[in-house]
Amino acid sequence: MANSSIGPGFLTQTTVFTSQLLAGMGFVILVSVLLDIGAQLNTWRVLTVSELRAQDLANKLLPGLGYFLAILVIIGGFAFNIGNIAGCGLGMNVLTGMSFETGAIISCVVALALFWLSEIGKMLDGFTKTLGVIKILLTLYIAFSAHPPLGEALRQTILPEKISTVAIVALVGGTVGGYITFSGAHRLLDAGIKGQDQLPQVDRSAMSGIVISSIMRYVLFLAVLGVVVQGVVLDANNPPASVFKHAAGELGFRIFGVVLWSAAISSVVGAAYTSVSFFKTFHPVFVKHERLCISVFIILSTVIFVWIGKPKQLLIAAGIVNGLILPIGLAIILIAAMNRTLMKGYRHPVWMQLSGWAVVIVMGIMGAKAIAGDLPKLWR
Repeated sequence: MANSSIGPGFLTQTTVFTSQLLAGMGFVILVSVLLDIGAQLNTWRVLTVSELRAQDLANKLLPGLGYFLAILVIIGGFAFNIGNIAGCGLGMNVLTGMSFETGAIISCVVALALFWLSEIGKMLDGFTKTLGVIKILLTLYIAFSAHPPLGEALRQTILPEKISTVAIVALVGGTVGGYITFSGAHRLLDAGIKGQDQLPQVDRSAMSGIVISSIMRYVLFLAVLGVVVQGVVLDANNPPASVFKHAAGELGFRIFGVVLWSAAISSVVGAAYTSVSFFKTFHPVFVKHERLCISVFIILSTVIFVWIGKPKQLLIAAGIVNGLILPIGLAIILIAAMNRTLMKGYRHPVWMQLSGWAVVIVMGIMGAKAIAGDLPKLWR
């Protein structure tokens, strides 16, 4: 998860908000971690105990509710995938200097080839894992070489001078929003990890995934902070590239382009696959023509990005949109947790229910505020 989470949205959101909040970004990360854990623990526990996918559990709770949830998740996944295509454009721009739009179109063709030619996809899997290790090591190197003000960063992680609700919504939405938290639980179900006996393993998986990826976000935050406090002006269209270029030179800049593109292209295929899996709830035709549906999903994502442009804004907007979808999906999960029949006699811990509803309330209020007030500002 540490590897896959440091994608284009992760890099861009962390860089942009750190440049705005400086050391106060540490507090945003801390709050987002607590909200992430509350959302993921509840969702994974309820789905693995019920042994049902999220949309199926919702339909059993109230006929038709699963279709509503599936539509929300598909909308969120579409927003994510437009952002992933934008990330591909950013990566190609760093590597070749071509426009974001041209890079996105080429990447779309590559993504379709990866999906339809399974052998190439297997090669990319190994390539992406290797690049993921390089990506983490490069981020650690930059955090070390940028000499960030550690004392100030730690102080403001507890006592911030600036707080941004839109930053919290975007970070939480980008980590456990939309389809992401469901896909993790669904993978556990596919692997046969289900039922009350498996809860210790489910809890460990949920906690470790969030904690490890959050540590990596904090390291990236320190790297960006160290660069920004030196007075470096970040590229308005590709902020994280500026950080890597300043701290690691031309070689680090090119390596960043490779790892950004590889993370984005694998996310394009993965997000499309998971989002389209929710279509299966509606009609068997989507099962029969799954590959075609995924291909159309990828192509539409590319068309919208080429039409809109603005990769930085799209990557932040994807997190905000999914940050508002999260409380709706989590509320459905928490209501289902109180149904003893669906939960097969399992009693969901009261403290976990309370933490889950706290996430629903906090993210609901902040998400609505971000959608109404902050999202429109991104396009000005």
